Amino acid sequence: MILSANQPYFFPFPGFFYKAYLSDIFVILDNVQFPRGTTWITRNRFKNDQGSLWMTVPVKKKGLGLQKIDAVRICHDSRWPQKHLESLKNAYSRTPYFTVHIDFLEALLSTKFEKLIDLNLNVIRYLMQQLKIETKVILLSELGIHSTGEKLLIEICGKMGASRFLTQSAAQKYLDADRFADVGIRLTKFKQPLLIYPQLWGSFIPNLSALDLIFNCGPKGHDIMIGG
Repeated sequence: MILSANQPYFFPFPGFFYKAYLSDIFVILDNVQFPRGTTWITRNRFKNDQGSLWMTVPVKKKGLGLQKIDAVRICHDSRWPQKHLESLKNAYSRTPYFTVHIDFLEALLSTKFEKLIDLNLNVIRYLMQQLKIETKVILLSELGIHSTGEKLLIEICGKMGASRFLTQSAAQKYLDADRFADVGIRLTKFKQPLLIYPQLWGSFIPNLSALDLIFNCGPKGHDIMIGG
């Protein structure tokens, strides 16, 4: 059994879903420490007529110290949901499959989620469905494991009965393959394929949110993602 894990990114890029596709079980690390600095958990890139379009979800940090990801609350002091929706409409209304997904986006951004994790999980599940990924998704918080670092990943594999742990080639240098091998787990690397597909607004920009892929390519997004 192949297992992989990832923090719950905001509108993740296709590589996030490609890793899930290659796995039998995909664990969302929802109760590990929330990063102090800039993080993909609260922001991602899209594309408009100016080039890269960054969108960020404001969250509450001041005076809260270290937080677990699943404890982080969204800040609703501004009109960011309406602004994000308007930005997406301006950027993607001319794409072939925009109308297919606008109802989801309007419902998502009109819902006043208290916690960031709930917003991100809604997005991740929707994009997995659209990209036809049937991998089983489990939340770390459901497993009752509270270790950190490599030990956390090894214990997740042990609890789920995984024989292989899948990780990006670039991240493998931070993991000790021998520690995994000592408990019968093979550390397996993969490289995200370079995807090129039709986009609006000039030259192709790689590694945008997967929303860009499904807006432009619709049902073909799955084949593009795995065949890149």
